[in-house]
Amino acid sequence: MDSLTQIALGSAVGVAVMGRRTAVWKAALWGAVAGTLPDLDAFIDHGDAILNMTRHRAESHALLFLTLFSPLLAWAVARLHGEMALFKRWTLALWLVLITHPLLDAMTVYGTQLLLPFTNHPYGVGSVFIIDLAYTLPLIVGTVAALRMKDLARGMRWNAMGLILSTAYLAWGVGAQWQVERIARTSLQQAGIEAEGLLVTPAPFNTVLWRLVATTPTQYFEGHYSLLDAQPTIRWTPHDRGAALIAAHGREPMVAHMAAFTHGFYSLAEAGGRLFVTDLRMGQEPAYTFRFNLGSAAARANGGHAPTLEGLRPDMGTALPWLWQRLLGNDIPPPWRVAPGGRAG
Repeated sequence: MDSLTQIALGSAVGVAVMGRRTAVWKAALWGAVAGTLPDLDAFIDHGDAILNMTRHRAESHALLFLTLFSPLLAWAVARLHGEMALFKRWTLALWLVLITHPLLDAMTVYGTQLLLPFTNHPYGVGSVFIIDLAYTLPLIVGTVAALRMKDLARGMRWNAMGLILSTAYLAWGVGAQWQVERIARTSLQQAGIEAEGLLVTPAPFNTVLWRLVATTPTQYFEGHYSLLDAQPTIRWTPHDRGAALIAAHGREPMVAHMAAFTHGFYSLAEAGGRLFVTDLRMGQEPAYTFRFNLGSAAARANGGHAPTLEGLRPDMGTALPWLWQRLLGNDIPPPWRVAPGGRAG
C-alpha cells in the first residue's frame, strides 16, 4: 500500500495496543515510524530495474525477520522514553505494527515475500488497490480523534472504530473479488475461452469496478466488470501475448524471473531489435507500470544491457472520466490509445 496508508495503519495499531499506558502521541509516532520502516527497502539499488521491482517487499517484509526485529526496536523506544517497565507492551505494539504492514501489502496484487527465508513466493491476494481512500480515511480519522480528544476513552473508541471499519473494508474487497471471479469464469466459458490463468483485481481507487485478465498460451484477454453493471456480462478484448517470443526466450533468466514473480501474467514483445517484458497485472492496456526493456539479443548474450524500466503512464484526463463512468455501470470501452510522451489515453 502507499506510504500514507501504512503510516495511518501503524499509528492506529500503535495507539490501540498501547492504550493509556503511554502518551497517545508516542504510540502514534512510533507506530508511524514502524509502519514506514519496511518500505525503506525501496531505496536499495539491486543493479537493474527488474531486480529492484522483484526484491522490493522481500526481506524487509518477511514475517520472521520483522518478528526478530521488533524487540530490538521496542527496547530502543522504551529506553528513549524511560519506559522500560513497558518493554513487553512496546514489543507487542511494534510487532503488530511491523507485521500488519506486509500483511496489508499482501492484499494488493504486487507480490509480498512474507515467508522468507523459507520461500521467496510473492503472495498477492489482489483484492484492494494500492491507493484506496475508503480504507485509509477511517484510520486517519480514528487516529486524529485519539490525538485531539480530551476524553481519552472516547478517543480510543474512535481509533478502534477506524480499525474496525478499515478491516471490514478489506473483508468486503475479498468478498467482492470472489463474486466477480465467479462471474468472470462463467463469462469465459460462455465465450469459449480456455484460460490458463485468471486475474481479478480492482481498478484504481475503488472496489466497485474490477479489471480482469485471462491468459492463454498465445493471448491475454482484458475485461472490466462493475458491481453496478446491469447484466453479469463481460466484454473480453484479446491481445497478443508473444507466444513465439516466449518459446524462444522464456528460459532467459530475466524473462523466467518475471514469469515467476507475476504468476504467469506477463507478455513479451519485440521492437527495434529489443525485447520487452510486461507485467500485465498493474496497469491497463496499453499503459502498464512495469514494462522492461531487456535489450537486444547480442546485449543479453554478453550481459551488456541491464534491464530498464520503460512503463507507460495513463493520461489521467482521459482515464479518470472513463473510470468513473465505467464504475457507474456504463459499458463503454476503455481508452486504448497511446498518447505522445509515453502516456496512454
